[in-house]
Formats: sequence, structure tokens, C-alpha cells
Amino acid sequence: MAYASLTKPGTQRGPHEHEGQTDYFCFFGPSDFRIVLWDNRPSSSTYGNKVSELVGQDRPAVVIVPPGVVHTYKNVGKVEGLVVNCPNRLYAGKDRKEKVDEIRHEENGDSPFRLEE
Repeated sequence: MAYASLTKPGTQRGPHEHEGQTDYFCFFGPSDFRIVLWDNRPSSSTYGNKVSELVGQDRPAVVIVPPGVVHTYKNVGKVEGLVVNCPNRLYAGKDRKEKVDEIRHEENGDSPFRLEE
């Protein structure tokens, strides 16, 4: 599966995580994005770590997000930005008959997963 997303300046996607899905984000422009990752995997040696990067037109990057890593990104540029994602599985399984693999955090006011600029 693959999809392209056009994101307006100031728009944020996430934060959310997946139980089994790995995301393969491609940020190459136009525009720049702030992407933030939190390792939420208790068995990981980097559990609890947070990484924030500026990626996109000024710094093209591929970001691979494994299951259990909470992620969010925001268009911090002045123009609409294109993001391509090639996750390792279908969004809702074959014929969209499976539960969507997302744990959403953006509507939880007590969530520790916040994009701070």
C-alpha cells in the first residue's frame, strides 16, 4: 500500500501509533515538516525517548516508524507539503474488513505526546 498526502501549512497529523504497522514516510518537499517520535515500546532500550527532526524540502528524508513508536508531523513551511507513506500493510486489511491499526492520542488532553515547537 502507498498513499500521498498534501498537508496545508500549520496542519498537524497525529500523534498516533500502530500495534503492527510500520510506516515508511518520505518527506522531500515542497515545504518542511517537524516530525516527532516517542518510543512507547516498554521492551525497547530507547523506551521513553523522544526525537524531533525538521525534514522536507530543506532536508529530504525517509523516516521509518516501527510499531509502538508514537509519531506526529506538522507542516511548518509556508506552502502545502507533500508526504508519501508506504506502510507495510493495508490500512484496514484486505477489502477493509479488519480493524484499523491505530492508537490515537491527539484527542487525549492528558497525553504526554505533544508536538512542542
